[in-house]
This record gives sequence, C-alpha cells and structure tokens, in this order.
Amino acid sequence: MDLPNDPQLTATLLSEALPYMRRYANKTIVVKYGGHAMGDEKVAADFARDVVLMKQVGINPVVVHGGGPQIARMLERLKVKSEFIDGLRVTDAATVEIVEMVLSGAINKEIVATINRAGGRAVGLSGKDANFMIARKVTRTKKDPDSNIERVLDLGFVGDPHKIDPTFLEGFAKSDIIPVVAPIGVGEAGETFNINADTVAGAIAGALKAERLLLLTDVKGVLDKDKNLMPELTAAKVRALIADGTISGGMIPKVETCLLAVDRGVKGAIIMDGRVRHSILLEVFTDKGVGTMIVGD
Repeated sequence: MDLPNDPQLTATLLSEALPYMRRYANKTIVVKYGGHAMGDEKVAADFARDVVLMKQVGINPVVVHGGGPQIARMLERLKVKSEFIDGLRVTDAATVEIVEMVLSGAINKEIVATINRAGGRAVGLSGKDANFMIARKVTRTKKDPDSNIERVLDLGFVGDPHKIDPTFLEGFAKSDIIPVVAPIGVGEAGETFNINADTVAGAIAGALKAERLLLLTDVKGVLDKDKNLMPELTAAKVRALIADGTISGGMIPKVETCLLAVDRGVKGAIIMDGRVRHSILLEVFTDKGVGTMIVGD
C-alpha cells in the first residue's frame, strides 16, 4: 500500500486501521480474484501486496482465481472450438485438459509468483490436491419451444463443488502460507471438472465459515434501477431485487453465490470492483468499505 509522505498522516491512517486489524485477527477471508483485474500488472501487484499485508496482520486470506479470458485465448490459439450454455463453457475431454493447463498451470503460478515477489509465501493448489474439493457433473435442461418437452443438455466436464474438506485449507491458517486455489475439482471416479470460480469461492467460504467473501469483479457492485450503488443488502432484499428485475443478467449468479455463502455461515459477502487500487484494504480496513455487502436476514 502506498502511504503518504506526511509522517503524521501515515501514523493516523495506521492508527485508524487498528480496530479493523483486531476485528479480523485470526479470521478467514476468501478472495475471488478474476476478471479484467488479472490482466493489469499494476493492479495485480497491488492485489498481491494487499493479500500479503492481510496475512502479516494476522488475517487468513484464501485466494480463489478465475481465468476465462486466458482460457478463451488458449483455445483460440490451439483452434479448439467451444460454446457456452447459461454462462458455462461446454467442456469436453480435450477442452478440460486445456482448461486445467491454463488454470492450474500458467495463471495459478503467475499469481503465486506475484504474491511471493510481494514478500508473501504462496502455494498454488487445485481441488485435486489432497482431493479437498470433490465435484459432481453439472447438467442443464432446456425446454423445446415447439414440443414443450425438456431435454438434458450435456456440458461435459463442468462441475459443481459437492464436498470440500475444510481441514485441508485450515492447516494453512496456522502457517505463514497463503493458499491460491484454481477452480478445478476432482470427481468421485477421478475425473477432472472445470468449475466456475465464483462458485468455488463461495463454497470454500461456506466450508470454512469465513468472516468475509470478497468477489472482485469489473463492476462497482449491485446497482439499483437508477444505476446507483447499493452498499448493503439483506438476503431477502436480494431475492426481491431479482424478482423485480433490478438484478439481472450476469449479476444473478454472483449474488446467488453470495446468498449461498451467507446461508452457510459467512458473515458477509461483498461484490466489489477489483480494478480499484487497494480495494481489498478499503473494504477490510475502513468504515465505509467498497462494493455491495450481502448479509443474512
């Protein structure tokens, strides 16, 4: 974090952050890192420093990352065609190999290296490590407009978290290591599954009973019909906003992830703009925070 040149102001800022450091000491915060923020070197460096600072003041950060744009570029480079159904990439056997290579390989290790350069000790993981994230195949149904008959759509190796072993990740909380998790799960028969990163972050936060789930996106948060940011919403209010169409499109799966997380014991789930410099620190160590926080009823 870039501190001002005025020593008195620096001391004041650190003093004001102290109550928040105490509040979150020994608590777990799950951070989903993705979107356009991952492609900006400066934002990535700031993100790494913020995560390292959290660890150094006694917070237990768990990073979960996405990588949709990077996967798309690799598939295009290798001339592998793919399609989306309901926002999920149809993932056949050939595609899942590429997805795993990009997520668990290039992206994961790049984030780990950036955190390590910032002074932390990060380790890259996927759900395959110690089988800590068991996944099950996702299916979707679609109704034929002519016959009105529903048919099952095969998404291939696309999964949802079925079982998460919290003890595996809890072990890192007792160390100085920051886990960085790629959204790859393992099936009960050993299959590899591609899982939506928001979904993984929410499931991990719920399994760990995290204090906070932070979803870093490329939007300010949840907006009302006049495009104004709504700083805090209850679960009931979120459902009402979905019903009346205020929350729509790609925001729906994000708020549903937050709802599931708070239902499983997370104290608050925040949808926030990861492009804002030090957005994590603004959320965790200031009174106003950033983005939209969703809490239980």
